[in-house]
Amino acid sequence: MTIPFEQLKQEWMKDPAFKAEYDALAPEFEIAAELVKARARAGLSQAEVALRMGTTQSVVARLESGQTLPSTKTLLRFAEATGSRVHVRLSAA
Repeated sequence: MTIPFEQLKQEWMKDPAFKAEYDALAPEFEIAAELVKARARAGLSQAEVALRMGTTQSVVARLESGQTLPSTKTLLRFAEATGSRVHVRLSAA
């Protein structure tokens, strides 16, 4: 029997140590999600974005999965490749 991921996540989130680690990764997940949305909005494949950025599809995949945090320069190249703009905002905690 397979347990749905959301059910597992709810159980894991009851553990304070797990929740703290999960919450600490939220900004990285947010960046990755924004990259995926930008590419989807542009109607491009990872390979097409990579070609426009002058890199490889595997680099784009790592960026979109959150495995690699992009530098500002990389974010700007990704934005240009997808016809997007980068906005940076710091909010009160």
